[in-house]
Parts: sequence; C-alpha cells; structure tokens
Amino acid sequence: MYRSDAEQLIRKSIARFVDAEIIPNAQEYDNSKEYPKEILKKIADMGVFGIRYPKDRGGCGGNSTLFCIVCEELARGLMGLGATVAMQCLMGTNCLFIYGNEDMHEHYFLPAMKGEKFGCFCMTEPEAGSDMGAVSTRAEKTNDGWTINGMKTWVTSGPIADFYTVMCQTNPAKKIRGLEFFFIPRDTAGVSVSKPFDTLGTVTSKISEVSFTNVRIPDAFCLTRDGQGTGYLFSVLAEIRCMTAALAVGLQRAAMDDAIRYARERQAWGKPIGNYQLIQAKVANMAVNLEASKLMTYNALKMVDRKIECKNEASMAKYFATEAACSAADSCTRIYGAYGYSMEYPAQRHFRDTRFLLNGGGTHEILQTNIAKWVGL
Repeated sequence: MYRSDAEQLIRKSIARFVDAEIIPNAQEYDNSKEYPKEILKKIADMGVFGIRYPKDRGGCGGNSTLFCIVCEELARGLMGLGATVAMQCLMGTNCLFIYGNEDMHEHYFLPAMKGEKFGCFCMTEPEAGSDMGAVSTRAEKTNDGWTINGMKTWVTSGPIADFYTVMCQTNPAKKIRGLEFFFIPRDTAGVSVSKPFDTLGTVTSKISEVSFTNVRIPDAFCLTRDGQGTGYLFSVLAEIRCMTAALAVGLQRAAMDDAIRYARERQAWGKPIGNYQLIQAKVANMAVNLEASKLMTYNALKMVDRKIECKNEASMAKYFATEAACSAADSCTRIYGAYGYSMEYPAQRHFRDTRFLLNGGGTHEILQTNIAKWVGL
C-alpha cells in the first residue's frame, strides 16, 4: 500500500517509541492497572496530542490518517494506552477546537495539546447508548447561561479529565435534533466523578461515570447551537469509527506477532509448531484479515481527510477490523495452547482488550443494521 513520506515517517517514529518504551513494559502496566502518567507525558512531548490540529493552534498540522497511524502503533504496544491517547486527540478536544472561543482555547485546548490538561467525551448514558434519541441529560437555558442535569457512563478518561464535552438534550420534543454539546470544566460545582470501573480489559485506560447535578455554566460554554449538535455528532462518528478500526489493526498486529514468535519457539514432536499446517492456517487467516482491515481502514481515512462522506465505509471498516481483531486474539490464545490461559503471557491481554473495541463508535449489531440499509435492504 502506498504511503506518503509523512505517513512513513510518523509510523517509523512512533513504532520505535512503542518498541523501546511500551512493549517491554506492557505486561507490567497491565498487571498493575495503573494509569501510565510517565509514558503519556513522553507522548505529549512528542507532539502527538496535537497531531490532527493545525500548527497555528498548537498542533502539528497533520490529518486523520496520521492520527490513526499513531493510534494503530500505540495499540500494537498497549490497547489501554492507545485508547487514552485517542480520546485526548479526537473526542476529548475536537468539539472544543471547532466551537470553543479564544479564552477556552487558551485555558484548556492549548494546555491539552501539551499534555497539561486532559479532556473527554460524555455521550453514553445508562439508558441511552446507540439510541441517541433517548438521551436524558438535560441542558436548560437560564438568563445568564445553562443548567445541566444528568449522568453519563462508560466515559473513557473520565477519572483523569480536567474538562468534559457533554452531549445534552435541549428540547426533548425534537429528540435527536435537540441534542447539543456543552463544555464543562471538572471543577464546576455539581460535577461528580465515580471511581474507575473495574474492567475486563484496557485496564490502564480509566473509565467511569460522570454526573451533573444543577451544574451552572455560562452561555459561552454551549459549543453547538440550533441543531449543530446533530450534524457534529454524525460528522465525528465517521472519524471515531476509523480510529477504532485503527486500534483494532494495531491489536491484530500484536496478536499475530506474538503468535508467530511463539509458534517458532514452541517445539512439539521434534520441530516448531509453526511447521504444522493447522498452525500455519491460523496465521494465514490472521494475515489476510489484517491486510483487509488495513485497506478498509485507510481507504475510509483518505475519504475523511478529503471531506468525502464515508459513513458506510467507516462503519464497514470498524465492523470488519474489530471482528478480525477478536478472531486474531482468539487464534493467538489457541496457538499458545494452555499458556494462552496464563496471565503471564500477552495472549490473554489481547483477548481481553478486544472487548473494548466492540462497542465504541457503535455496536456491531447497530453497524450491521445500518450497513444493510445503506446497501439497499
């Protein structure tokens, strides 16, 4: 696949960092379940958090493709780290970048580009996941601003965030057309963050609930208005799905690399198990699915960068790449045999981390339903 000089350069740079700093410590990070502050600081110092933002706003002047190359490589090292960086680079800061005023940029967006502050995206609710029309977190207009009440759940980076982009209902009669996005600093009165969830995988990526009780914010903190929120949501979803697909590609690569390494080392009946056809078949399937995932993901990303509508292509990429990641992780554990069941080897981590990918950007059941509609059913 052809890659520009910039794409090759950023991939080599991040890959070297992952090989030197993340992979040797990934098992330790996962075992400790600790948020890797030191590694995130190094990533921030590399300019990664601003990779998809223009240089005159504190970014690096890159695009969505370069951003997803970074996500892919980081997920190859540790999915939890890739998820945290993805939140900071896209969902946690994008709405603020587009709609925030100069004061908000100075005090929140620019520090976020330097890794001095963290943001996150509050969309899902206990009774409103895929059904956006069921969102109940309410924003009510007051004389001098807005009052927010409600709760969000499954908020990636919720426990570490300094500010939140929150999707709220402003007019229940309009359902999804009444949704708008609001900027809420964490230290605002009425904001409450739960303790981090105890999750199956991506244990270094901290996830929580965030609740808002009579939270009063100035009018300027209403980021989208008059129906802009719905348009923004649909536009950013394509990039979120591409990003999730890129994370899945990174995990596939990690699972395949570990499976191949083990198949070369493990001996059975006097020769490496990689010499046996059934093991080779598993690796071949992993390789084919990986190549297809790459093609679908980066094709959709090229469309994103050219501002071509790609909701179908992005959904297909997310669906296929994530299912392929689940398959690759499963095959990796099978190649490891009984050792795939041991917490001492990376196969189990890949297997657990794939579950994180299944819901972000839309469940596969929703994606399949939408894809079927888009192709004419």
